[in-house]
Amino acid sequence: MNEEIGAPGWDAIDQELERLYGSQEPKHYGTLISYALGGQDPLDGISAYKAESPIPHWHFVTYGFSELYEKESEDQEVSGFGFELTFRLQRDADEEEPPAWALNLLQNMGRYVFGSGNVFRSGDYLDANGPICLGADTQLTALAFAEDPELPAIQTPNGQVEFLEMTGITGDELEAMQTWNTLGVLGAAEEHIPYYITDLTRGSLLRIPPVAEKIRQGAEAEGSSTGFLFVDQLAWEPGKSGWFSKSPSVVKMGAKQAGIIAKLLLGRILKGRSLTLVGPDTRVVFEPGQKPELKAEGGEVRIALDDQAASELSRSLAPKESVVPLPSVKGAAIQIVKTQIKDSEGNVVKVIG
Repeated sequence: MNEEIGAPGWDAIDQELERLYGSQEPKHYGTLISYALGGQDPLDGISAYKAESPIPHWHFVTYGFSELYEKESEDQEVSGFGFELTFRLQRDADEEEPPAWALNLLQNMGRYVFGSGNVFRSGDYLDANGPICLGADTQLTALAFAEDPELPAIQTPNGQVEFLEMTGITGDELEAMQTWNTLGVLGAAEEHIPYYITDLTRGSLLRIPPVAEKIRQGAEAEGSSTGFLFVDQLAWEPGKSGWFSKSPSVVKMGAKQAGIIAKLLLGRILKGRSLTLVGPDTRVVFEPGQKPELKAEGGEVRIALDDQAASELSRSLAPKESVVPLPSVKGAAIQIVKTQIKDSEGNVVKVIG
């Protein structure tokens, strides 16, 4: 005799959505083969609701980042990863079916979290390295995360669940979030992106003068909240000296992120804060110091910079192949190498540097 499996976590999410949408029956997309049994989709389901305010849009909600069935994790206060994702996408008034790409995007977020163990929090951002809707003519190439304005955190039998909304952003908006902070940028532009609704056709919010000015003032006053930056291309090569040759100690980094690192140095060091770059095998820590110096031990390199050295290094870093001496640090340099941007099939679609 089959015993019916309870889903108290799922039921709690449904109850919260019923509060918001009443008796509306959402478009629901389940998973045929569960991820635990070898299926490709880590999320058990995604619901899409038709919302009309403040403009017509689809409101997607995931099921699967939290514990939907019985409690399995040891943390009794938090359910699973502690959140479910939401996504609001502008729709035509007569549109009856949500686009498949949005469902695939949410499942891809699930693959990232389940595969890496990295969880999203309000204020996070993620570079998609290309259009968030593959093949679309859109400037939105990254994602930002904030609390869903209509769905507060809930308590379920398996612990707390937050609803994190992801929204599509442009490359320069991503850079602004890195050099200031995500919620500050979203707040500066809130009247232009109500409820963080994603509109694939929109241009950069930084082209709106009042928005750009608010962001400039915020970054100048507060500096950058980005203390850690994950860098795919990051390596350390200690210098060598001999009878006939001498080579400097070199930190290697990719051209794609050299430009943003230059700006982050100003937003961190000049505000008395450190900046940590985390690569596959190397960690590089830039930190404020009385005098410039470099220390390396194991897989970590620590570079102290005073304000003058930080400003000088910031001016020198650019997204092109080059070797930049570390200001006032004898025998040390930063080497910028080319970055290859690849599509989902591994084909090189762009070279930076």
